[in-house]
Amino acid sequence: MNRKLLTYLLLIILVPIAGEFNFYPLKTEIRISLGTPVFFFILLWSNRINPIVAGFLTGLSVVIFRVQLGTTIMVDSSIASLWGFHGPVFFYYFTYGLFFYLLRLKKFLHAPFIMGLLGVVTEVSASMLEIGARNLIFQQEMSFSTFMWIKSIAILRSFFVLGFFNIIILRKTKQGEAELRAKNEQMLILVSNLYVEMIQLTKTIQNAENLTRESYELYIELKKENHRFATNLLSISGKTHEIKKDDQRIFSGLAKLIDKGPNLDYMNIEEILNVIVASNHNYSLFLEKKIHFRLSINGSHPPYRTYVILSIINNLVANAVEAIEGSGEVVISVNLNEDFLIISVSDNGPGIAKKHRKLIFQPGFTTKFEGNGKPSNGIGLTYIKNVIEEIEGTIELVDQEKDSGTTFVISLPINKMKGSDFR
Repeated sequence: MNRKLLTYLLLIILVPIAGEFNFYPLKTEIRISLGTPVFFFILLWSNRINPIVAGFLTGLSVVIFRVQLGTTIMVDSSIASLWGFHGPVFFYYFTYGLFFYLLRLKKFLHAPFIMGLLGVVTEVSASMLEIGARNLIFQQEMSFSTFMWIKSIAILRSFFVLGFFNIIILRKTKQGEAELRAKNEQMLILVSNLYVEMIQLTKTIQNAENLTRESYELYIELKKENHRFATNLLSISGKTHEIKKDDQRIFSGLAKLIDKGPNLDYMNIEEILNVIVASNHNYSLFLEKKIHFRLSINGSHPPYRTYVILSIINNLVANAVEAIEGSGEVVISVNLNEDFLIISVSDNGPGIAKKHRKLIFQPGFTTKFEGNGKPSNGIGLTYIKNVIEEIEGTIELVDQEKDSGTTFVISLPINKMKGSDFR
């Protein structure tokens, strides 16, 4: 069903029913019900309906509902008398919708106090027109006390509805902010992973460039001697050059993807680490593990290059999460040592065997196995080492006894982390 029609349908059903929840304060002739708050709230909430049409349909539905209810309860009353008694209610809702439209109440959503005052004006005007219609039919005059009651009730109902409405809007806004923050965190992790791939690809491009040059130089030497492999070597040199150009195109595409990511090239170290913790907390839940993350940040830090730190620390923390069996703790500590940023990542997992410690940064080395029993590619720590060395930093595995966990210490030059000379 069309949402616009559905909203009108809700109005002509909910407002008449809500109107029957009422009372008469201090035995006055003024009737207070929930019909008006429901009507006001739906007008504020919906951007699809016309307030004048809504007022017309709601007023008509309220009158029909009350007349039908009256014929059921008061069997001695005629339909004509019931229409005469309840008919003025139509003018109340129609006038309310008309004033809501003319005063442009929804334009003042950013100014709740002004909107509240306009809501009071709208309700008082609608009530006065309804009472005027009743006076014409029943020849009753309105007293000053009745007018004061109308004004007081209008103030209470208008600001109550606005308060309730703004609470809901605030909650939706906070939910939207939380969703946006989660999406940005996911994007940061994705971009940091792409950044790592770019570092590795840069190294591959350089190797391809060197291999092309060296193979071509060797081809020149072999050609002078009319060696039978000279032509084959030239073909290898050409194909290697093509590989380099393909890698450069891939590198360019990755660079464009990173540039289209969130504009968060520099962030506070605490914000970066919070992103890492949030991401790996979800990862630990996915692995059905209970892992506590603890941060320790010492000293005053400038904003650092977001993707560099994310790409390094996130990989180390993810390794720690995978290594811990069942439950455990991961500690990330940040310190300053003269011109270097010192970051340590520790876990209380099973640790790394002594015989493996000298091999962990070698490409292809791994102690992890996938679900099908095949070993993983073993390039995570190699990538991390390449990224760190690219900015003239160091990474070392702290010597510890087996079964006492694992600690990596990374040292990064601050001028490379906060400057604009390195991407």
